[in-house]
Amino acid sequence: MEQQTLIVVGAVLVRDGRVLAAQRAEPEALRGRWEFPGGKVDPGETPEQALVRECREELGATVRPLHQLGADAPFPAPARRHTRPAVLRLWRAELVEGEPRPLEHLSLRWLAADELRGPDWLPADVPFLDLVEPLLTPGAVPRS
Repeated sequence: MEQQTLIVVGAVLVRDGRVLAAQRAEPEALRGRWEFPGGKVDPGETPEQALVRECREELGATVRPLHQLGADAPFPAPARRHTRPAVLRLWRAELVEGEPRPLEHLSLRWLAADELRGPDWLPADVPFLDLVEPLLTPGAVPRS
């Protein structure tokens, strides 16, 4: 049976106390806004498989999903471009191979905790900032 809710996965990649943020190139309405890299889960694909595929396509890098961060966050209705409900599922992931490059984005930035709230994040990503911030604090114990 086909899933009713579209699942979009995002990767939280942390290195040296900074998290990777990606600036959208398209669609035009979202151009210049920031998100965690990732994308839609395709039919027959697990969220983990989608995360690995999307990071390879968008960043040219291989990641390993570790665990989901928080609960699924619904996309705000005005921001939805899909005919069915959509949720963002964020995953803590580690970089396994390659250096992330903006293959489908305008740019990438590694953000420290004090920079995390500076970019103009997409509405679906904003609820996760409180979960990501502790991962960037030196000596912090990551929450699962």
